[in-house]
Amino acid sequence: MSLIPDAMNAIEISEPGGPDVLRAARRPVPVPANDQILIRVAYAGVNRPDVLQRQGAYLAPPGASDLPGLECAGEVVGTGAGVTRWRKGDRVTALLPGGGYAEYAICHQDHALPVPAGMPLRESACLPETAFTVWSTVVMRGGLQAGERFLVHGGSSGIGTMAIQVARALGARVWATAGSNEKCAACADLGAAAINYRDEDFVAVLKEQGGADLILDMVGGSYIPRNIKALADDGRLVFIAFLEGAKADLNFAQIMLRRLTVTGATLRPQSDLAKAAIAAQLREHLWPRVETGAVRVLIDSEFALTDAAEAHRRMESSAHIGKIVLRVSGG
Repeated sequence: MSLIPDAMNAIEISEPGGPDVLRAARRPVPVPANDQILIRVAYAGVNRPDVLQRQGAYLAPPGASDLPGLECAGEVVGTGAGVTRWRKGDRVTALLPGGGYAEYAICHQDHALPVPAGMPLRESACLPETAFTVWSTVVMRGGLQAGERFLVHGGSSGIGTMAIQVARALGARVWATAGSNEKCAACADLGAAAINYRDEDFVAVLKEQGGADLILDMVGGSYIPRNIKALADDGRLVFIAFLEGAKADLNFAQIMLRRLTVTGATLRPQSDLAKAAIAAQLREHLWPRVETGAVRVLIDSEFALTDAAEAHRRMESSAHIGKIVLRVSGG
């Protein structure tokens, strides 16, 4: 095993702004603290929160790296005191508090999972952010059950494609919104009834089916009151983002009279213990499905680490289907 260098290549945010503020830099290789592991990064996933951080709207939590990047896959090359779960040489995919756009990254030992058997590192790098988010919101918070009607907005996104597959694996009936025939086809290929929101009203579609038992929404804005209308009585609405805005004019009497539950969550600010609990459920319930191929990762495009700005432009174009990934060392 090669020695760990003192410095590494990374992509930093020079100032809040557009994709061009992402610039190559040399940074010290991070040193794992108690319960942390050091990963030589092969690939790093690109996610919408990375774009928000670059724009100055999603700051890194205290103590986390200021570098973007919330997930990666690679090899454990160092361990801090108290690490018992991993050894040097283990191949892992990890949820990061930040720092994924670099040759080395650190994370809590309980936030890493083994690379699923048979899955390349490139696809593995795109699992954690979506898997942690979807499982914690759809299953742990939303309580989705077999036979229920589930609607996910942005069905062709990384989150959306994972949510469709998780819901299908649980035995739910799945609907997904998307903005083009190509994106709808991708959702349908994963087992969802696709709704092209440019041509159809998702409220009418779901009402005809009796209403959604659970909706996962990342749009917000004008979708908020429409989501309420699309829910069945006793339905649940879970927010994970507000791409269209966090404010809406809403008649809250509907929530009371129809016994609706409205909740939401963001992943990054949660405690190490909370993320470890999610990881434990993923290891037990989702990873076996990944290893059998029942749940897979859709890759839209791959960029070199030095082309991170182009990766962000692809993300912001909203033309992507599935995940965008950065090649750091290639594994």
